[in-house]
Formats: sequence, C-alpha cells, structure tokens
Amino acid sequence: MRPLEILLVLVNLLTFFALTVSLPPALYWIRYSAVIALIAAVAQVLVEGPRWQMIPAYILAGLFFLIWLLQIPPSGDRSTGQIYSSRLIYSLLIVIGVLGLLASIVLPIVLPVFRFPNPTGPYKIGTLTYHWVDNDRPEIFTADPGDNRELMVQIWYPAEANPSSPRAPWVENAGGLTPVLARLLNLPEFIFGHLKYITSNSVQAAPIADNEATYPVLLFMHGFNGFRQHDTFQVEELVSHGYIVAAIDQPFAAAAVVFPDGREVIGLTMEELDAFIRQSINPATTAPEMNGQVFEKGIIPYLAKDAIFTLDQLALINQADPNGILTGKLDLERAGIFGVSLGGIVDSEACLMDSRLKACLIMDAPIPADVLQAGLQQPTMVITRDAETMRLERERAGGWSEDDIEEHQRTMRALFESVPDGGYLIKVPGIFHLDFLDTPLMTPLASQLGLSGTLDGQRVRSIINTYTLVFFDRQLKGLPGELLDGPSEQFPEVIIETRQQ
Repeated sequence: MRPLEILLVLVNLLTFFALTVSLPPALYWIRYSAVIALIAAVAQVLVEGPRWQMIPAYILAGLFFLIWLLQIPPSGDRSTGQIYSSRLIYSLLIVIGVLGLLASIVLPIVLPVFRFPNPTGPYKIGTLTYHWVDNDRPEIFTADPGDNRELMVQIWYPAEANPSSPRAPWVENAGGLTPVLARLLNLPEFIFGHLKYITSNSVQAAPIADNEATYPVLLFMHGFNGFRQHDTFQVEELVSHGYIVAAIDQPFAAAAVVFPDGREVIGLTMEELDAFIRQSINPATTAPEMNGQVFEKGIIPYLAKDAIFTLDQLALINQADPNGILTGKLDLERAGIFGVSLGGIVDSEACLMDSRLKACLIMDAPIPADVLQAGLQQPTMVITRDAETMRLERERAGGWSEDDIEEHQRTMRALFESVPDGGYLIKVPGIFHLDFLDTPLMTPLASQLGLSGTLDGQRVRSIINTYTLVFFDRQLKGLPGELLDGPSEQFPEVIIETRQQ
C-alpha cells in the first residue's frame, strides 16, 4: 500500500473505535478523527491518485464523517423505542465498519501498487523510448501494401540518476494496455486500472554513466500478447550491472502498441496467430496464408527481422542519438539477445540470421525447425523447467498439452546439444511460465491463482537474474562465470548441463 493509503486506513480504524466505543467525556476529542479521515481520503485521491481498491476506505471516511456530524451515540435515550432504534443503528454501524475495514485492507494488499526490487548492481538506470519505421519492409499483418513495419523500442542504460528524481512508469500508455489485459484474462477492465501508478527504478532521460567508455548491448523480445516492459525485474538488474538493454514492442504480437501520434495496434489473438507460429516450429504441408501471402516458414523469421532492424537503428543511435545521451556509448561488438516464450522463439531465429548477436538466452520456449536444422554457433543458454512442473502448471492454471510439453522439452534440449561451445541447459523445477515475467509481482496470491509455481517468487527472480547476468558476463565481458560450470551450493534446486570445449 502507498503511504497515504496506509494513513487513510489507520485513521479510519481509529475513527471506527472512537465512534463505536463509549468514551469518557475527556476523550470525546478523539472523535475528531472523523474529520482527519475525510481529509486523508481527499489528500490520497489528489496526491497518489484514486484506485478502485480503495473505494471501501473512501466510503468509510465519508460515512464516519456523517455519523460524527449527526453525533449518533452508541446508546439511545431511555425510552424503549429510541433505545431499539439506536441499538439497531449501532449494530449496523459495527457491521458496515468491520466489513469496510476488512475490504479496505485486503483489496489494496491483494492487488497492490507494487514496487520493483532494487537492482543489486552499482549503476542507477535511465530510460528512453524510440519510434522507428522500417521503410524497406512492408507490414505483413495489414492488407494495405503501403504500410511499413513500425516499432516502439525502449532502451534502458546505466545512468547517473539523482536518487530524488521521479521514477519512470512501469508501463508507458498503461491506459492502452489495461483493456487488452482484461480481454486476455476475461476480467473487467477496471481490475487493472491501478497499473498506471506503478513505477520502475529507472529515470526518464537521465545522464548516462561515464564509468565505462561503452557498454555491451542486449535486445529483449517479449512473449505473445506481452509488452516490452513485462520483464522489468530482469532488465533493470542487467542494466544496473553495466548493460544497455533495448526492448522491442512487436505490433500485432504484443498485447497493444501505442505510437507517438496516438495510433494503437491491438495484438492478434492466439487463434489468429497460432498456425503461423507453429508453422515455424513444426511446419505443416499446407502453409497458412494471411493477406494473400503464404508463410512457408511461418512468421518467426519476419518477427526476428525486428531484432535485426533494431540492431541497425542502434548503430545509427550510436553515431548520433537525437536525445544526445547514447551517442558513442553502445558497444555493438558485444551484443546479445534474450527473450521469453514467443520472444525466446524469435531470439533463437534472430541469432541464426545475424552473427552480430554474440550470445543468446532463450527462456521457456520451443525452437523453430530451421534453427534446429542449422544449429546456433553463438553461445546459448536455455532456462526452463522439467516436464512434471509443466504438468503441475496445467493442473493449476490450464494449458500445456502433452504435445506442448514434449515439443518444449525436446526442442530446447536439441538446441542445447547443437551448440558447439558455450551451451547451457538450465532447468528449475517448481517455476511456472509466468514466473519468467513480472506478473507474479502483481499480487501476493500469485501462487494460489496459478500465476506462479511452488518456489518463492523472490527466489525465482534471484535464480533467473543471477544466471542471466553470469551468462552474459562470461560471453560478452569475458568474466569467469564459475556458476555455469556445474551444480551450485548457492542454488541447489537448479539443474544445469553444460557444453564446453
């Protein structure tokens, strides 16, 4: 809960007792807390912003103020009728107060305006967002031949940020994302209205840190119907240790993409895209068709070109950043890529297509057929879980047919075995698919709702962040990375296999 939300609930609690307990005359002044409760409610709305989870607290503040104005006593006059009436009102006040207080405490805790954990690295974090148009590539997801591929790319970088600087929002244009999340999860839109209040650890357009002449660059690819910020816990940790990370919103595969001119692209459904994704992984004899174009290799190669185009644009940014911040600071000779789910599929394809990517991290994703056929030459790490954990997730949250499980396990292992040097297959029993995202931070009930597995969420994020950082440090910075050489006392639950010459 935010500070003024906590204050409002505490004052409401004090006021409840002040109005329902017989007080000696010398303590009647405590009932003025009803006025303070109303002031606290107004202040919370004006300063922190209203959210529906606090509605019970707002109602109680107004109700307690009215009761205080009316001076309703906890016991009535001595006439029988008035005693009954007063006791009835008193009992109703007790019931409403208890229920309201419970709701005003539980709802903000169950759906909090959560905070991201503080990154462990020495750097603060700055962020910038760019809009790029690939004039050489038509947009395949629309019927208009004049449409070109457009991307929104957010870059996080090591910064010299003032600790008092305002933090950037977790999700820019959250108003465009919340209706899509509601549709995907079959929940009312208002459920996600508080996302606009969640902030990250980054500062908009902060000066870049000068500790290093240049910083290695990583691309991040989001999952299907995801968004570029949905692994902020992982991105910020990497940046705090001296990486520049560029995350790409992929229109029509992302939940929603909002362009600077206000245009909004809503993502296609799984029913609309599934055949095109599967064609890349397990090609059918009859390839799917969209807008008059047949996709023999599915859509994964097209999405991978978003990463390649981003590398090209980053090279231009390195020459002359229009923001005047990143010029000359990107070391594109030390570039890597990571992604989860659909993003993991895409980044494996991008590594096959572009040798500028020197390290590849794939999280919980099947591998395209052409990638398996050719094999990857870059050092590659796969982070996933065992088949039994996937079955447990199916039991608790649905999804994951036996065919899906077999495909995931088989193709990720096959990719690992194809890497000639610097291959790592990591399995973490007990983690669910959404544990790779920020999603479990959205509620402490994540495990009970099937959004998180059997491992503690903080432990899961520590495992993912640690192995991610050590992998890229070894491959792009030349650091030892002993953690990748075998089982670890620090993380005994992690099962690791390595391929090294």
